[in-house]
Amino acid sequence: AGGLPTPRPPAEIPGGQGAEVLDGRLPVLTVDGTDVTAAFVRGAEVALALVRQHGIRLAVLKARSPSCGNLQNYDGSFSGTLVEGEGVTAALLRQAGVRVFHEGQFAEVTQALAELEGRG
Repeated sequence: AGGLPTPRPPAEIPGGQGAEVLDGRLPVLTVDGTDVTAAFVRGAEVALALVRQHGIRLAVLKARSPSCGNLQNYDGSFSGTLVEGEGVTAALLRQAGVRVFHEGQFAEVTQALAELEGRG
């Protein structure tokens, strides 16, 4: 949604913190050093607009993605090293009050959904 091609080169956030990308303190860089920060922020803004349009309160996103990771992210060294952190879209949605999960957290998603529906 941010305008990047598919497929695209791998990208990571140095330090792995999507909120710092949103604050303008960190970039999102591809493996060859190209700055793709603007595209990641644009994509996050599109996701947030859809969340608001549809009243979404829970989101299941891709783990360890520089856009979607909610608990861990790669550290920006392209070495496979993980750090605690979240991607750009995950950070923006969380800041907007959306509970963000990854694809391995379906038990937690089910519980959160039950709570929203008054069954939990």
